Amino acid sequence: LAKWTRLALDGNPTVLLLLFVPEASLVSKTAEGEALRALTPKFLGDTLFDRYLGYMRQQRQRLTDKVKMPSRPELIERYGFDTKYAGHLLRLGYQGLELVTSGRLTLPMGEPQRSRVLAVRRGQVPEAEVLAEAAELEQELLRLQAKGELGPPDRGAVERFVVECYLRRAAARA
Repeated sequence: LAKWTRLALDGNPTVLLLLFVPEASLVSKTAEGEALRALTPKFLGDTLFDRYLGYMRQQRQRLTDKVKMPSRPELIERYGFDTKYAGHLLRLGYQGLELVTSGRLTLPMGEPQRSRVLAVRRGQVPEAEVLAEAAELEQELLRLQAKGELGPPDRGAVERFVVECYLRRAAARA
């Protein structure tokens, strides 16, 4: 729990997805899980920008560096580029923008973004077009970051929650 919350407070896109799983898709529910989901706004802050931008830049690097990162040579051979990396690149941009502007993530991803990412994954969008769109998404994230409207996440509230969970579990074992 402590590691997961640290990653979430740092704006890790993969970890944060768990806070936005639709209620109907939850396999198991606990009081701690519900309390954690209620803390979602406390996790969101200015750290989101650097993480989403960083993940986007990693995906773009993997996409454009076909010599060093050909983890899916079959996609590169078929489409001329790794469409999976390209889809992730745009998904990160779309989700980053949604999260910093609304404080929410729509799962599954809403339209028309979902269809766009799927078209990229199917090789229906040229690499140059994907890279140009990703650059626009990155610029919008940078513009919003420069506005400075998001403060830091509320680490204190999240840390109190973690300590309370650990104390409750320890008491239950005693």
